[in-house]
Amino acid sequence: MVLKRQNSRAENLLAVTAGFGAAATGGSGSALAQPSATPSAAAPIEPVTIKRRGTGLRGHDPKRAFAGFTLFSPLPSSNRTVYLIDMQGNVVHTWEMPYPPGQSGYLTERGTLFYNGQIPSESHVGYAPYKGGSALEMDWNGRVLWEVKHPDHNHDGIRLRNDNVMLVCQKPLPDGFAAKVQGGRPGTEYDNGKMDAPYLVEMTTGGKIVWEWCSWEHLDPAGDRITAVQDARDVWTVGNGVSEMPDGNLLFSFRDISTVIMINRETGAIYWKLGAPPLAGQHAPYMLPNGLILLFDNGRHRLDESFPFSRVPEINPATKSIVWKYQEQRLADFFSPRLSNAQRLPNGNTLINEGGFGRFFEVTHDGDVVWEYVNPFFGARQKLVVNAVQRAYRYTAEEVERARTAS
Repeated sequence: MVLKRQNSRAENLLAVTAGFGAAATGGSGSALAQPSATPSAAAPIEPVTIKRRGTGLRGHDPKRAFAGFTLFSPLPSSNRTVYLIDMQGNVVHTWEMPYPPGQSGYLTERGTLFYNGQIPSESHVGYAPYKGGSALEMDWNGRVLWEVKHPDHNHDGIRLRNDNVMLVCQKPLPDGFAAKVQGGRPGTEYDNGKMDAPYLVEMTTGGKIVWEWCSWEHLDPAGDRITAVQDARDVWTVGNGVSEMPDGNLLFSFRDISTVIMINRETGAIYWKLGAPPLAGQHAPYMLPNGLILLFDNGRHRLDESFPFSRVPEINPATKSIVWKYQEQRLADFFSPRLSNAQRLPNGNTLINEGGFGRFFEVTHDGDVVWEYVNPFFGARQKLVVNAVQRAYRYTAEEVERARTAS
């Protein structure tokens, strides 16, 4: 099946059901008599909406899609499997992990699987759905090559080019600092007024901490206010993604202040900053080879629009302008309030993970959808049945072959 530009999910349904029109109507368009349907107690309607709409491969245009393999880690708390699928949606490899995802994994340049694992603890972050606790690398055959643990780790962790590990961590703000933070719902702090805030920890694969960066030492509690009045005040800024730029400096994303910053690794100074608008609760920024920034802009609380919707913008850091974006023509048809990421592929297409609904789709530069897959692996998370995925990545056949032999 060849997918054309999808302006709405309703159009997809119309395309699938178009063939039924002739059978349902006469040549003049008058309705033909139909037998009345009798509900069957033996075939109840699937209660999970995403399952009911269909999972697995939804469409593939092999002439325009970028051929490869897609890696993802479903977020249900019962899941410990990382999946690698081909373009037809077939599972070609799995890794069985020692922990549920906290929150995702990816293949490193050396071919190993880097994975953030979830280890509950007694702290505020240790109870959160986005908790981490472990970062490790595993080979193709499931052998753990190294592992580090940190009780404050959450949301994200990466392997740096110097072979160290960078972890997003979170802990309570210093005494008296929480009262200075602006925005959010009053009284939603925890333990009688406490707020957490993110900090970065760089450590060796042997577990030695070599660098730390604390957000509260560089941000302004009044100016960097919580964007939405609806958001809770138990965490200030919510650091949800870090990436290393070509010059070794860092891109760091703060979800609930809708801000992305650049951090100088030598001085710790923030030397670039983009907030709301245009951003709104974004995830997973990273720098492309052309020097532009790609991210998933979730859009839960937009300041420049009257309702929420998601988009994937490519941003020029010099001008802070959006030079390309993917969004639906009917804006509300594309929306993931949390999670999600986007990846620029070698042929210029963009792989998008609509994470809240476990939907991965590939679009051309003009916005045509040329591949679509819905994660069929469901499980319980926060008392809900979900197929949510934090990140999804596409890899070439050569990269997968390198992973087979990496150690």
